[in-house]
Amino acid sequence: MIDDGYLNLADHDSFANGIPHKTFARLRKEDPVSWTEGDDTAKGFWSLTRHADIAYANREATLFSSGQGIRIEDQSREEYLARRTFQETDPPEHSATRRKVNPAFAKPIVARFEELIRTLACEIVDKALEKTEFDAVEAIAKQLPMMMLGRILGVPDEDLNWLVEKGDALIGNTDPDFTQHVIDKVDTDAYRLMPFRSPAGVELYDYADDILAGTKPISDDGVLSKIIRDEDGLNGLDFKNFFCLLVAAGNDTTRYSIAMSLYLLATQPELLKQLQADQCWDTVADEVIRLASPTMHFRRTATQDITLHGKTIRKGDKVLLWFVSGSRDEEVFTNADEADFARTPNRHLAFGQGGPHVCLGMHLAKLEIRIVLEELVKRITSITAISEPSWTRSNFICGVKKLDVRVEVKN
Repeated sequence: MIDDGYLNLADHDSFANGIPHKTFARLRKEDPVSWTEGDDTAKGFWSLTRHADIAYANREATLFSSGQGIRIEDQSREEYLARRTFQETDPPEHSATRRKVNPAFAKPIVARFEELIRTLACEIVDKALEKTEFDAVEAIAKQLPMMMLGRILGVPDEDLNWLVEKGDALIGNTDPDFTQHVIDKVDTDAYRLMPFRSPAGVELYDYADDILAGTKPISDDGVLSKIIRDEDGLNGLDFKNFFCLLVAAGNDTTRYSIAMSLYLLATQPELLKQLQADQCWDTVADEVIRLASPTMHFRRTATQDITLHGKTIRKGDKVLLWFVSGSRDEEVFTNADEADFARTPNRHLAFGQGGPHVCLGMHLAKLEIRIVLEELVKRITSITAISEPSWTRSNFICGVKKLDVRVEVKN
């Protein structure tokens, strides 16, 4: 679909050629609290597209609840309880669960991975640069998050490709490149109690069951082992859903952020020069993530009638916080659609900052992006896209799936 400024945000095909930035720009200007009608498959929803409104709703969990789901999909109470993670809860329940898992992702703990990440990044980049033309997503962007996923979880390296494939099928449940059970194309009712209504959830549940039973070996220093050992930790269904969350969100979002950084370098040569001048290593990751915003929205549910910009959001209405739009709000960001790796301050919303649901993995994601760029930039004199990228078909998770590039390597 061509973005004429009026694309339907409920339609996954509206995102198949990339984020519909013209539509979001029009909504920010003309209709910042906009209503999208529902159909036979889902109820309608409100869209918040301005930075200030999204930040407000993100903070006010008592008004905008996560406790009925965080995606557009309507769920029965049975489905919600079967599939929820701590993401789909509100404080104080959310806060209590978060305290159990947050220490494993704290900034000082993540910093200990820097040497390992650099070693892996060097290996990945060197292997990719054995060729002068390659798919940068497959060769680089996909590899580092996958390997780090294994180290963080503590699962065997030989299982990583399989786990990433299943994670792609979960979070990419609207994209035929990732699953045969495309949620808006086939009947997925048989899997309605599985994460993302996906058959991949069955297989990941089985894998998690093996971990709990002790028949699947995991590292003692991985986050999964620590959670199992904690007497107040997660177990049973909560553990399985948390495992699925880590496999999917813990890999894909960082992959698509790295893919965005490679896309920017391959289409804007001045950005490579900016990095090679060592001007912006402390700020580059946040700018990449601002522009990528791979998790484009989270849904909330209004707990009471709320008036915003003259519109009345009724109790029980679905409200989408479009982080991908707020992070390009012209009222907050100068030259909002342009990449400036030295941008500071950078008040993007991609991690859900300022609210109780701020991303667990944000420190790890920024570290991975910075290091893989450092190692790539020092080895090349140019990187150029040689074909148009392909994008995910999803209004929830967006990113470059394939990016063919040509590189010149330093002598």
